[in-house]
Amino acid sequence: MSNPENRVVLECLSLTKEFSEGPEKLEVLRGIDLLVSPSERVAIVGTSGSGKTTLLQLLAGLDYPSQGEVILCGHQLMNVSEQQQGELRNRHLGFVYQFHHLLPEFTALENVAMPLLLRKEVSVRQARIRAEKMLGMVGLSKRARHKPAELSGGERQRVAIARALVAKPDLVLMDEPTGNLDPHTASKIHELMKSLSKKLTTSFIVVTHDMAFARQMDRALRLEDGNLVPVP
Repeated sequence: MSNPENRVVLECLSLTKEFSEGPEKLEVLRGIDLLVSPSERVAIVGTSGSGKTTLLQLLAGLDYPSQGEVILCGHQLMNVSEQQQGELRNRHLGFVYQFHHLLPEFTALENVAMPLLLRKEVSVRQARIRAEKMLGMVGLSKRARHKPAELSGGERQRVAIARALVAKPDLVLMDEPTGNLDPHTASKIHELMKSLSKKLTTSFIVVTHDMAFARQMDRALRLEDGNLVPVP
């Protein structure tokens, strides 16, 4: 983990988000508190439109709350510049989305190496070596030189997971990572994610509609009426 001195990876305090609809205000998040520890796996479930993606955007510093604070590895995201936020995201966070968002003109290997190259602290050779190792961990060593268009949906999502993990982030945020896959492929991706989370010292927050998968995490929370409540 890139920041082992911090025992808390992520903390949000009284997080509130409102949107204006004409003269009315729609309160999507209502004073959410959340603490994520090192290596902890947290699932967030909820109905469509309940605010799950909005919450992830706030946790990543990609949007600003109406009230409240987000603290990532000891850094208050709302109190730094946009450039500093970007640097904190690159150093501490990984992302996996429902749609993989791979760069189509680059190979799987080049896509996975990209977060390391953006840091400018790792040589191109070192980045390629680490990317090759991570592709091996997700079972895609033989597909490293293929571009996204030459990969299946499940393979593209494996590349996205490898890219999110290659820089050894403290926390990976996943927004419906298997929502665009068929049930069989989604099940394989779930098994891969569980396996990787046990091998690595990275924390995970996973937004998912799959309750069975959510219950296999360390904690499962439901976003309901703007609040997070434990799933019994």
